[in-house]
Amino acid sequence: MIPTYQEAENIDRLLRAVRAVCPDLDILVADDNSPDGTGKIADAVAEELGRIEVLHRPGKAGLGAAYRHGFRHALDQGYDVVVQMDADFSHDPAVLPVLIDAVERGADVAVGSRYVPGGSVPNWTWLRRQLSRWGNAYARVMLRLRLQDATTAFRAYRAAMLERIDIDGTTANGYLFQIETAFRLSMAGASVVEVPITFVDRVAGSSKMAVVRTMAETELRVTWWGLSLRAPRVAGRVRGTGPGRYAESLIRPTGSPRAN
Repeated sequence: MIPTYQEAENIDRLLRAVRAVCPDLDILVADDNSPDGTGKIADAVAEELGRIEVLHRPGKAGLGAAYRHGFRHALDQGYDVVVQMDADFSHDPAVLPVLIDAVERGADVAVGSRYVPGGSVPNWTWLRRQLSRWGNAYARVMLRLRLQDATTAFRAYRAAMLERIDIDGTTANGYLFQIETAFRLSMAGASVVEVPITFVDRVAGSSKMAVVRTMAETELRVTWWGLSLRAPRVAGRVRGTGPGRYAESLIRPTGSPRAN
C-alpha cells in the first residue's frame, strides 16, 4: 500500500524496485489526484508489469485518509498481510521481505524502525534527530506504546490486527496517523517486531509536511490521549470545557479510557 501525492519523479522507479525485490507481491497505489501526473505514471507501469492496482482518489485529503482507503480496499480483497511504505525511497524496498517474513512467523505487526539497535537516520541534522527522538519518547511514555519508533510509516500488518484495531475508525492524518495506529496496536496487546532500517531523506520531489503545525497538533493530541488513558475522571471533567470539547473532537482511539 503506497499513498502518493506529487511523486512523479519517484513512482516509476519505486514500483519497479518493489517488483524486483518481491516478484509475488501485489502493489496498491492510492493517488490523491496528483497534478504532476503520478497516477497516470503508475497506471502505465501497472499495465506493463501487472499485479499493480491504482486507486485514483478525487483529491488531497491527507495521508491518513489515503491509508484508510487503501487498507480497507486490501482487507476487502482478502489479503492476509498488508504493508505500508512511502513513495520517496526513504524506505528501502529491500527490507520488505524481512517485514513480511516477521508477520508470517507470528508478529501482528513488523515495523521498519530507526530507533532500535542498527537503525539510523544518517542525513538528518542533530536538531532534527533530537526532535524526532523526543517526540517518539514522549508518545511512548504518555501512551504506553509497544513501539520504539511510533512515527515510522514502514510497517507490515497482519490483516486481522488491522480489523481488530478498527483501522476504519482512525481519523488522524499526517504522521500522527502512525502514532494513532501505534496507540491502538498497543491497547490491543499486539505483538510487535521492530526491524532496524536506515531512513534516507528523499532525493527527488519535495516534502509535503508542514513541520511546525504538524508537531504542534501531534503534541496536543498525544497529551490529550495520555490524559484520557491515565486519568479518565479528570479527562471526563475537562471534556465539559471549551478546550476539552475541542480536544475530544480531534479523536479518541478505540479502547482508550473514557469517563462516563
